Amino acid sequence: MTSTTTPQPGVLSPAYLATTLGTVAVIALVAFETLAVTTVMPTLTAALDGRHLYALGFAAPLASGVVGMMIAGLWSDRSGPSLPLLTALTVFGSGLLVAGLAPSMEVFVVGRVLQGLGGGGATVVLYVVIGLIYPGPLQASVFAALAAAWVLPSLFGPAVAALVAEAFGWRWVFLGTVGLVVLITLVLARRVLGLPRPETPPATTSYATLGWAVVAAVAVLGVRLVGDRILLSLLCVAIVLYALSHLLPKGALRLGTGLPSVISTRGLLAGSFFMAEGYIVLTLEEKWGLTPTVAGLALTAVGIVWALSSWAQARLKHLSHTKVLTLGTAFVALGLALLTGAIFFEVNPWLTAAVYVVAGAGMGFAYPRTGVAMLQSSTDADRGSNSAALNAADSMGGALSLAVGGLVFAWLEKSGGDPFAGVYLFASAVAIIGLVAAARTASSGTPANA
Repeated sequence: MTSTTTPQPGVLSPAYLATTLGTVAVIALVAFETLAVTTVMPTLTAALDGRHLYALGFAAPLASGVVGMMIAGLWSDRSGPSLPLLTALTVFGSGLLVAGLAPSMEVFVVGRVLQGLGGGGATVVLYVVIGLIYPGPLQASVFAALAAAWVLPSLFGPAVAALVAEAFGWRWVFLGTVGLVVLITLVLARRVLGLPRPETPPATTSYATLGWAVVAAVAVLGVRLVGDRILLSLLCVAIVLYALSHLLPKGALRLGTGLPSVISTRGLLAGSFFMAEGYIVLTLEEKWGLTPTVAGLALTAVGIVWALSSWAQARLKHLSHTKVLTLGTAFVALGLALLTGAIFFEVNPWLTAAVYVVAGAGMGFAYPRTGVAMLQSSTDADRGSNSAALNAADSMGGALSLAVGGLVFAWLEKSGGDPFAGVYLFASAVAIIGLVAAARTASSGTPANA
């Protein structure tokens, strides 16, 4: 007697095709907009006379994204993912529309805040949708597709954004994707509106975490919005750090050993590298007169090297998390330090881009391992909260560094110094602190190969 088994449908089978394509498309659009803005930000800030809010154009969605994640997570737990996902996509699309039609840099920043709220919220709710729609054996395939959705825009996004901006104007980098968001929302609506509400929603909901996320996000925006009043800016920085002390594990801000330093390493990596990424196209354009298309090649090269070094670290399982994090962070610090020197001495644009890619290799090596190290330091009781803390450190680390970097840039530009070298010197200092944190990620009693 011969037994037969029915093959498991794949993620691209008719039953899952629409959901898979819609989910991957959402992540790809969020990733594309993140990189597209880096390419066109010098052009749009010149058009809107918004140089003073340049850094805030990057920091705003990072900060508001944490708030969007918190709101979407709480809402999904209570009522299911349908309305939170559709609302988040609507807010994201509205942010694109506001940014693309912005008559001033201030309105553009409002659009970026909406993009962060919607993009952060959609990302969180999609994880819930995946858990409800796909059976366990298929979920790994979906998450692999989501990882590819982040990599592909890094390869092609900068060039596409630059070409669109040159052919049709920078506004169409934002307006051109609004229609795609509407289409994706309609596709996903057909799949998620029938999803069940939670059978046992939380009896009580703690809004404390959401409150501190809002405080941190508003304070990050305040760092730059208060203008030249340095004391007020520093007060905003202090408020952000105080709010983070309630969002991150105890000891994270003082680089406590073990899990606290894993979380801190993630935030400091994001703070150093993403600040550098925000200014690299502007640097290559203003220092050496490169076009946005050519300058954007540095972002594409980083995307390739990041993917390759991520692949490499995943296969070096015999190396401890601490060794991988320390080595990767050291490459980030080295790359940013060399980048600072190349910019200060105006050596060569291609050498400048090359050492920036060195920092990207370090990020690809260390960045994914922070997630693995966090999970292995967590239990069933705190895995969710630690995951939330890792994402909060990531977004807020980048947002705060960009905001403070904007202060450094503005002060040096007014005082006659080299603002680009100053920004990268600050990024290098953040990376060096990250190197200290990475060396402290091993807790007492941790096995050498853990």
